[in-house]
Amino acid sequence: MWLPQILGLPTLLGLAAQVPLQHQQSLPPSPSTPRSNHTMASSYKIDFNFKEGPDVFSPKDMLELPRPGAGVANPAGDLVLVSVSKYSFKDKKNKKSIWLAPTESSVQPFEIPLAKGGEAFWLDTRTVAHAVSEGEGKDEVTALYALNVNYEAESISLLPGPPALIGKFPTNTVTNFKYQAKAGILVFSDNVYEDGDITTVKEQDEAWENRGNTAFVFDETYERHWDTWTGPKRSTLFSVKLTVDPDHKWHLGDKFTNLLHGTGHNCPVEPFGGTDDFDVSETHVLYTAKDPKLPAAWHTKQDIHIVSIDGSSKPRELTSGKQGATHAPTFTPQGDKAAWLELDNDGHESDRHKIVIHDLKKDVQYTLTQKFDRSPTQLSFSPKGDVVYFVAADLGRVKVFALPIPETPSSSTTHPEFAPQYDTPSAITHTGAASGVQALSNGRVLFTRSSLTSPNDVYIISNTDSVNFHTSSPTEIAAQIEKHVKIEQLTKFSAADLKGKSLSEGEEFYFEGAEGKKVQGWVNTPPGFKKGDKKKWPVILLIHGGPEGAWADQWSTRWNPNVWAQQGYVIIAINPTGSTGFGQEFTNAIRKDWGGKPFVDLKAGWKYALENYPEIDADRAVAAGASYGGFAINWIQGHPEFGFGFKALVCHDGTFDTRFTGFATDELFFANYEFGGRPWDKEAKDIYKNNNPLEFVDNWSTPQLLIHGSKDYRLVEAEGLAAFHALQQKGVPSRLVIFPDENHWVLNHGNSLKWHYEVFRWIHKYVGKNE
Repeated sequence: MWLPQILGLPTLLGLAAQVPLQHQQSLPPSPSTPRSNHTMASSYKIDFNFKEGPDVFSPKDMLELPRPGAGVANPAGDLVLVSVSKYSFKDKKNKKSIWLAPTESSVQPFEIPLAKGGEAFWLDTRTVAHAVSEGEGKDEVTALYALNVNYEAESISLLPGPPALIGKFPTNTVTNFKYQAKAGILVFSDNVYEDGDITTVKEQDEAWENRGNTAFVFDETYERHWDTWTGPKRSTLFSVKLTVDPDHKWHLGDKFTNLLHGTGHNCPVEPFGGTDDFDVSETHVLYTAKDPKLPAAWHTKQDIHIVSIDGSSKPRELTSGKQGATHAPTFTPQGDKAAWLELDNDGHESDRHKIVIHDLKKDVQYTLTQKFDRSPTQLSFSPKGDVVYFVAADLGRVKVFALPIPETPSSSTTHPEFAPQYDTPSAITHTGAASGVQALSNGRVLFTRSSLTSPNDVYIISNTDSVNFHTSSPTEIAAQIEKHVKIEQLTKFSAADLKGKSLSEGEEFYFEGAEGKKVQGWVNTPPGFKKGDKKKWPVILLIHGGPEGAWADQWSTRWNPNVWAQQGYVIIAINPTGSTGFGQEFTNAIRKDWGGKPFVDLKAGWKYALENYPEIDADRAVAAGASYGGFAINWIQGHPEFGFGFKALVCHDGTFDTRFTGFATDELFFANYEFGGRPWDKEAKDIYKNNNPLEFVDNWSTPQLLIHGSKDYRLVEAEGLAAFHALQQKGVPSRLVIFPDENHWVLNHGNSLKWHYEVFRWIHKYVGKNE
């Protein structure tokens, strides 16, 4: 997908006078509109202010909220570790810390500030490891410290004394740590040169920097990926001894074993891979890697391999070799089975994810969820290994599901026949967007959840051991879950900051779309909104990216519907053909039809919203979108016959010329799949042309804001420049905002604030009302 979800996503996309008494925010000067087509204005001015105040959730408020990651429990399951960052515009600093929270008591969570950042992970039930860079220049390395935790009946704290130094790594780029206590081995990743030796990286870094030129030379793709030019280093997995003596003093070994050396495998898989790309047991490491025999840019095929944790044997492939991508390799706690998510088709990154189980003792492999029409994204086995918990998008939510593990079939199969309870996953949660699922002892399951009204918080599910997963029917299991299972919130990282902000929980609606399909949408309303207000509120249609993505009951720090609503707008967000979480047929139906069925859905959903929400003023309407959503904005520009009647448009990193995109994007497999072939293939030429905004520029007439990142290699900035030049030459009011240091997303806090300023300024100019 061009705009992955934020689960952590992994993640996706996203001024009337009715809000009382708000303070106005001052911003750094913004370039004013050019005085003519040939002369750039010489002065800078502030000509717009956000709505702000104690009762308003402004863009600045959102950007300064805590940003918690997913919670991770210790081996005993009585404490959970959460990494949190919190930005301050006043200090211009991003404060990072870890929080420890109990899972079974009312003890208050405990914060451990990390002044120098770094990564934290559990070594044992009462020891947190902290990996942090130390030194400067050529002497900078990663140091590993032990933080000893004291957890008593009434408090959590660190034991007196400074953190204990465990040891140091040869580089400052080690990351993605997983510790296997029984083996006394730490597995981690680093980027190394062709020799695969972590101890020579510093020396080779210096040689590379002093090579006497700045050229990159390529004989194969990827030459650049996401936002980075591909250099001579590749990601790989290492293992090293990490032991503790009877005095509880930790010792890091000095022999770093490259587990993938000589294989051509790279793990984690760039650009978004992390600890979810491998797992460790007492004896082995299970990992996913792209097939090194295939050109990376136009193939998605990944293989699952297993290798001895100490590197004493070579990796062995477990996958059949006929699959597409693979994700989330996971061992059972006993290490007797391996599981992963597998897509059938090479080249199709949004294919349905299926859970595959490989019985390592019997050497039998089978597809567990062949009949489940949703895509799991994470896996965690119960302590006994007899139930797998996972999360999957479903009808605008991301839910926690449970599925019992059947007896291993007698032979390998992709279409096993099981009793109904083994074919039908049971949803345990039904609201928000879950991530970080982790099965614990005593029938407990840890997970992290966000929603439209809150960033991540950590929750615990209890009493799952009261459910007879193996002997009950799916209907009986659902009834037992409803009766016995409880969900408790463990943290409230943003509750105080969000108090009094009156965020909209979102109201979903359904309507008939293309080919009679049932299509979902969301409405978020601003403060002061009242049913029965007649044409009082301006409205914004948000169009998500992907296109295989979805608007969900989920928090976002980039396209947050409540931030938009709190500026005084009704927000309509529709999940048209191509969206995920509504069945694979619905997702696949956008292929070769970008400008077709999705717009039948958008038009029908827009009509439904206007008819059923008379509070909306259709004469004060704007549309905005990014990535595929940006394509949609450019497509709407060229098709006034759609009849939306938008007064202005906002396009972020959108496609202007689909044929050019097919040549220029980094992940070529994407366009090859979406448009049925390469841009020059006979059978694909008409598909590119018929779904190309460039072909309809003669119809463009609506004022449009364009935003693009110069480091966006997914949809290169030439797309935004070309659209802007077209609008300018046609005399259509337009404005271009370029972020030279941003990729397909806007991640820098200051840039994000500027992004929101330009977007809301543009919208207010055309449909807002002066206070």
